[in-house]
Amino acid sequence: MPDFTERSTQKEIMDNFALPPQEIDPVLRELEIINKLLGGFSVFYNAFKYIKLDNGDRICDWGCGGGDSLRVLHKYFSTKQLKLNFIGIDATPAAIAFANRTHEKISNIQFRKADVLEEEFRPDEFDVVISSLFTHHFDNDEWVNLIGRMIFSAKKAVVINDLHRHWLAYYSIGILTRLFSKSPMVQHDSKLSVLRSFRKKELEELLQRANVRNYRIKWMWAFRWQVIIYK
Repeated sequence: MPDFTERSTQKEIMDNFALPPQEIDPVLRELEIINKLLGGFSVFYNAFKYIKLDNGDRICDWGCGGGDSLRVLHKYFSTKQLKLNFIGIDATPAAIAFANRTHEKISNIQFRKADVLEEEFRPDEFDVVISSLFTHHFDNDEWVNLIGRMIFSAKKAVVINDLHRHWLAYYSIGILTRLFSKSPMVQHDSKLSVLRSFRKKELEELLQRANVRNYRIKWMWAFRWQVIIYK
């Protein structure tokens, strides 16, 4: 029986930045499908109702993986006649190669390889920094550091889209991936991701440690937390 009382510190397979394309590419394709099925993108659609954007704004996705979040946001904002620039950052070379390959025809989406805990970002380098299923990969001390760096480099806001640690989420994703996923990595990491994720009180305590005061937390289906931090 897994322990749901505290965040797990066990590393996921995907935490290995040296994963080769033959392992990472199928996972990135499957994760996009899972995001669509479980409402992952709706967290961003909803969040941007509360953030004023202007033509030319830069939205940066930290831990972008294959870039699917940026692609759906590009399509979403195109319908609203907003011309934005999108930047994806990831520390895994194979993920960046996949993202570049699958977005080469979209001129306002760019990707760069970087470790966000090491990169020297400029103040307000981006207008909005987002992340999807990314922050649970960090322990509590790293999380506080990560959020501080996000806020430092964001001019308007930070949007975190991550998981709620709950027994139903754990067993449901286990069943779903066992039935529909062909990737041992997805089957393993998806359940571990839930164990490494958050309860609301933990998020509030971590935000307090990061000296964040102006924020909102919202629970969304399916077992997602939306955290908006305003500058």
